Amino acid sequence: MPENEHEQRMARPRMAAGALFFDAQGRVLLVRPSYKPMWEIPGGYVETGESPLAACRREVQEELGITPPIGPLLVTDWAPLPAEGDKVLYVFDGGDLSPDAAASIKLAPDELLAAEFHPVEDLDQFLIPRLARRVRRAVSARADGHHDYLEHGEPPAA
Repeated sequence: MPENEHEQRMARPRMAAGALFFDAQGRVLLVRPSYKPMWEIPGGYVETGESPLAACRREVQEELGITPPIGPLLVTDWAPLPAEGDKVLYVFDGGDLSPDAAASIKLAPDELLAAEFHPVEDLDQFLIPRLARRVRRAVSARADGHHDYLEHGEPPAA
């Protein structure tokens, strides 16, 4: 196969990375973007030459104004969309935020309207379905101490 044909068939996924932060009650920190109707987790797209972990750290600092340690990878999710193409999404463990750390959050005024902790069982009210599935799987992976590979927020069929 000619090299250029092979290159045309190679996936060029968009990548994004985010972090799950928790409070003492085990609730998940969600952010409300100003540019879309539903809530998200802190994070964003990976830039050229940037690792997913570095992107997660950068996005958390840009969006929330905090630099907590970012822990292990909880979930990798392949989630292509017809309109946007292939996506690979990474969710890292941001750990427990102390009340002082949570109080020190300074939202990026041009991006976020709010940041609030919500119970895992309420995620469907705030997140689009595929993100709600991804976050629930990440919470489970954290509790079980392992990493999950997902496709559209679900384990792939055997």
